[in-house]
Amino acid sequence: MNFEIVHEVPGRIRVSLGGKLPESYACALEERFLSFPVVTKCVAYPKAGSLAVSFCGSDSFTLEESRTLVVQELRSIDISQLAKISESSSQQALVRTPRFRHLFTQLANMTIAHYARRMMLPLPIRFIWTICRAIPFWKNAIKSLKAYRLDVPVLDAAAISMGLVQGKPSTSGSTMFLLHVGEALEDYTQRRTESGLIRSLLTLPETVRVVRDDVECEVELSALQQGDCVVVRTGHQIPVDGTVRHGEAAVNQASLTGEPLSIVRNESDSVYAGTVVDEGELFIEVSGSPEESKLRSIVMMVEQSEELKSSDQRHIESMADKLVPWNFLLAGLVAAITRNMQKTSAALMVDYSCALRLSGSIAVMAAQREGAQAGFMVKGSKYFNHMAQADTIVFDKTGTLTQAVPSVREVVAYGGWQRDEVLRLAACLEEHFPHPVARAVVNQAQVEGLEHRERHAAVEYIVAHGIVSTLEGARVLIGSEHFVIEDEHIPISEEELNQIHEQSEGSSPLFLAVDGELKGVIYIDDPLKENIQEVFGQLRDLGFKRIIMLTGDNERSALRIARIAGVDEYQAELLPEDKCRIIDELQAAGNKVVMVGDGVNDSPALSRAYVSVSMGAGSAIAREAADIALITDDLASLVDLRRLSCSLEKRMKQGYFFTVVFNSLLLALGISGIVTPQASSVLHNSATVGISAINARRYLPVKTFSSELSSGGE
Repeated sequence: MNFEIVHEVPGRIRVSLGGKLPESYACALEERFLSFPVVTKCVAYPKAGSLAVSFCGSDSFTLEESRTLVVQELRSIDISQLAKISESSSQQALVRTPRFRHLFTQLANMTIAHYARRMMLPLPIRFIWTICRAIPFWKNAIKSLKAYRLDVPVLDAAAISMGLVQGKPSTSGSTMFLLHVGEALEDYTQRRTESGLIRSLLTLPETVRVVRDDVECEVELSALQQGDCVVVRTGHQIPVDGTVRHGEAAVNQASLTGEPLSIVRNESDSVYAGTVVDEGELFIEVSGSPEESKLRSIVMMVEQSEELKSSDQRHIESMADKLVPWNFLLAGLVAAITRNMQKTSAALMVDYSCALRLSGSIAVMAAQREGAQAGFMVKGSKYFNHMAQADTIVFDKTGTLTQAVPSVREVVAYGGWQRDEVLRLAACLEEHFPHPVARAVVNQAQVEGLEHRERHAAVEYIVAHGIVSTLEGARVLIGSEHFVIEDEHIPISEEELNQIHEQSEGSSPLFLAVDGELKGVIYIDDPLKENIQEVFGQLRDLGFKRIIMLTGDNERSALRIARIAGVDEYQAELLPEDKCRIIDELQAAGNKVVMVGDGVNDSPALSRAYVSVSMGAGSAIAREAADIALITDDLASLVDLRRLSCSLEKRMKQGYFFTVVFNSLLLALGISGIVTPQASSVLHNSATVGISAINARRYLPVKTFSSELSSGGE
């Protein structure tokens, strides 16, 4: 396995694995190293793609020999072998979690107490005890009735009361026991899914390095206090919000802002939990607790408001509420016809509401969690629904389909000059200015190894036009067509100019003239993002009928990009209001439109689309206007988004169908006397937990660690 040692002290090394680490692989790595007798501690950081291993000497090995063994083991790890054990490791890790241990203890205590009461308490005392335990159920039922609701609490209270009316406290006690068991299992399933969503959005390390009394030591994250000084080095994740006390580092804030490029942070700058130090070292003064830093914004997304629920989710929850009165009606009919209290109880034991509500919400949270892992954030479940139903997708060009980073496509020499001579001189002039086009020219010269020495006089930069200087007594110009030809009157024949325009193929020509003569043209291009054609092909396979590009750029450039990318339609030289108008026209014609953009000028169109998606490096206003935000600028995330949305819609409908059919069958079996009320309750609660667990499963295939490394990770 490829790795790089990024930090080392005696007895401890931290290595970077070159890319994001799947959580299941992290578990497998930790377990593998902890099996080594010389290893005292091993912690993997999935989001940062790093591994910290602490080791010690022994009777058989010196400290240096132990280090050698750890490094050798790192080199010997086979990714395919790791993949085989990752699943079992993650399952074992689940069993070791405090939440699972709490659930196990809770269920064990409930079971022991229930059967101990049945065996040890006399019937009169057990009757009184059952009444006392039923009081909370009755209180909840009364609250619902006061609000003019016939819902699940009323149904549960009625089922418990039936046993007491029959003089069978054991029946009522068993009903309450099963309700408590079902509630515990449902709560565990929901909380596990919710915590998985939160972890996927922001995974923080369990331990951190702090400086206390001028000594650097390792402490639990939960033990951090305001004012502590945390040390974060290359490849490590920043665990808390804080202010840089001293140090300097390049910090990647993609997990919070979506901006893929690192930014420099030094003394007095603010840094945030969940961001990663790409390079450097920071000493950070803690400004708040870890819980405050990570949960403030995340919980708001987890607990989405009603208006952001999908139509499927709202329909299912509405149906769940409407079915409860039918339970009572059915129970009344059974009582009137059969005069059998057991069969009547069976009609009250099974409800549709819990399973429909719980399974639906868990399916949505699982989708949000997986979406965050796949590289996009969805602001409400209704946008999954909209994405699944959309049939038309519209893209902005610059920064969305293209990289928005100018590059040199071609260099053409004139007047007897050589190509390299043109590029060398252009770079010599442009290196004095931070303009993106200037950087493109300089970078290209560096890539080709064209070194230059300063031979020119001081340069003058004319804003939006070009550069003027002198070279060995000759006047040198580099800039736009307007500047060189129209303002400076450099002679170029109409034939040459037409040839330059033809050769540009939509690129922007940069003209170089020396002593009144054209010496070269450098074509500046905004290249397409990688794999555009493959992404479009997959989007078509997933049901999009039209792929459209809208841009404010000129016709030539738009045509070139449209041809290469393979869009179905395009429109160029558009103003923001034009894009908005086109979106309205498409939707008025019956199309359900997805708009994908990144700039301020895209915001009006984003706000009018059926569902809108902003790019990771897009403007703040674009991200605010969008319903879905890509964490990075990888358009392949749109394919995962579409697949996930369609899978969620399918899973919601399957869960609804199964719940209705299974519970209806239970009702029929209970009313007919084939299944006892207690058995109905057991099967009902088991099915609720089962369908919830199914809905918590992954939607998309797991990306292997090796594939993430080959693509450069995140």
